[in-house]
Amino acid sequence: MDLLAVFTTVARREDADRIAQAVLDQGLAACVQLSTIHSHYLWQGKRCSENEIRLLFKTCADRYAALEAAIRAHHPYELPAIYALPVQHAHAPYAEWVIAHSAGG
Repeated sequence: MDLLAVFTTVARREDADRIAQAVLDQGLAACVQLSTIHSHYLWQGKRCSENEIRLLFKTCADRYAALEAAIRAHHPYELPAIYALPVQHAHAPYAEWVIAHSAGG
């Protein structure tokens, strides 16, 4: 089973915690990590700069559609960045743990 690292960002810690809890409650990821970042971006013709929280979801590829739907359902942004990167290499016991906890295992 293919592993994914799925990312999104939010402005408030409360939103990050709510999304993380919903995803874990639904068994859509084995782990969600939160990191404080600072983003510079263009939005509606303006340059923006603000602190955000990056969420990293550790999951399986076959859970992506359901995970994305759960993130969108709880996300406060009009246009949330939600994207996934394949995990090409992982320590086998760790990969098995991710699979067991995000694939209904």
